[in-house]
Amino acid sequence: MRLIVVTEEGDNYSLDVDAEMEIENLSALLEAESGVSTEAQILYFGQNELRSPQATLKSVGVKQDDMILMRRNDRATASTSIAQPPASSSQAPSSSAYASNPSNSLPFEQSEMMRLQLLGDPQLLARLRSTHPEMASAAESHPQRFHQLLPQLANMRQQSMMEQQRNQELLESDPFDIEAQRRIEEAIREEAVYENLEHAMEYSPESFGRVEMLYVNVEVNGRPVKAFVDSGAQATIMSPDCAEACGILRLIDKRFAGIATGVGTAKILGRVHSAQIRVGRDLFLPCSFTIMEGRGVDLLFGLDMLKRHQACIDLAQDALIIQGRRIPFLSEHEAPKQHFDSLEADEHGNVQIPKDHPLQSNPKAALGAAAAASAEATATSFPGTGNTLTPGAPASSSEPAAPGPASSHSSQAIDSLMALGVSRQEAIRLLDASGGNPDVAASLMFS
Repeated sequence: MRLIVVTEEGDNYSLDVDAEMEIENLSALLEAESGVSTEAQILYFGQNELRSPQATLKSVGVKQDDMILMRRNDRATASTSIAQPPASSSQAPSSSAYASNPSNSLPFEQSEMMRLQLLGDPQLLARLRSTHPEMASAAESHPQRFHQLLPQLANMRQQSMMEQQRNQELLESDPFDIEAQRRIEEAIREEAVYENLEHAMEYSPESFGRVEMLYVNVEVNGRPVKAFVDSGAQATIMSPDCAEACGILRLIDKRFAGIATGVGTAKILGRVHSAQIRVGRDLFLPCSFTIMEGRGVDLLFGLDMLKRHQACIDLAQDALIIQGRRIPFLSEHEAPKQHFDSLEADEHGNVQIPKDHPLQSNPKAALGAAAAASAEATATSFPGTGNTLTPGAPASSSEPAAPGPASSHSSQAIDSLMALGVSRQEAIRLLDASGGNPDVAASLMFS
C-alpha cells in the first residue's frame, strides 16, 4: 500500500510499504529516504505517537494513502552528534552523514534491511527494476553489490536535486531568457513523461511485461514439433535441422532455392511441396514448407497455411481454431526458450535481433525469393513460357545480350528485381508501373 510521510519542515515522502511492516522497519526506510536517523524520529498517526517498534502498520490502523507525521527529536540529534567520532576516525559513518555525503557508505545492516524490504514488496521491486535494473538485480541475488550501489543512487538523487535548484535559480534570475525557457520546457516535458509512466504502472502494469509468442504442438511426419504461429509471415518456414529430424529433407526441391533479403539475409535451401502434419488429436492436414537456414525457430506456421486451412487465432480462448477444433497455445514454460533469449532488448530498449536469426529476414521477401526461384526453374527447365512474365525463348542463343536501356531508377532497385529472375527491361517496366517502389514491383511480378 502507499503511505505518505510529512515533516514539520514541509517535506513529504511517498512510500510503497506492506501493511505488515513493523514501525522500526518504517523508521529505517525513512532514514534512507530523508537522512534523519531512527533515533531522531518521532512518528505520529493521527493524535497518537507510534511508540512500539514491533507494532505493525496494520495493527495501529494505518491504511492505503494514510498520512504519518514525522517530527525531529532534537535531543536525540544533539546527543548523536556529540557521540560521533571525528571524520578521521575509522568508525562507520552514520545515516545522517550518508545523506549529506552520498559518497559515504550506509551501514550494511541498514542496507540489508532495505534490500529485504524490497524483496518483500513486488510492486516496489518492479518499479526499481524499471528505473534501476542493475540495483534490482543486485537486490535479488547480490547483497554486497546492492550495498555498493546505494551510495551511487543517493548521489544521483542529490545531483538531480541540485540540477532542479539550478534551473529554478536560472528562471528566477531572468524568466524571459531563451535558455531558461528551453530548460523549463524540457522540465515540463519530463514531468509529463514521468506522470504518464506512473499512470501506466498503476493502471496498466501488464504493458511492461513481455508478451509471450504463440506456439502450438504439432506433429510433422510423426515427429512432435513446437510450431510458432505467425500471421505476419507470408510463408510457412522450417529449419533444415527440423526438416532432417522429421525425415522430409530428402523431399526438398532445390529449384526453389534462393536468398531471402530483408533487414538481413538468409539462405533458402528449397521447398518441400507436401508433408502431413497432425494438429490436435485427430486433425491431419497437408502442408508445404520453405526450408530456410536460421536458428531459434524450428517451424514457423505462416499465413499461407493459416489461410489455406481457414485457421482462426482466438486470443479470448488462447487457442488456434482449425475446422472447429481447438488447439491451445503453449504456456510460457512450454514454449522454446532459445527464441526468447535471442530477442533481448539493450539498455536503450531497442530489440537486438541477430543477423542470422530467422526473424531478421523478411518473410515476404522469403516467399518472393522462393517464388522467383520457382519461376526461374520453370523458365529454364521446362518448355514454354510457364509462369514467367518474359516471353518464351530458346534454351541457348548465340547472340550476346543487348545492354539494358538507361533508367531513372536506382541500380540497387533494378538489381534486386533482376536477382528474382527477370531481365533488366522487365525490371525497369515493373518499377515504372509501381512508381519506383521495389516491394510493389516484386508483388506485381508474382501477381
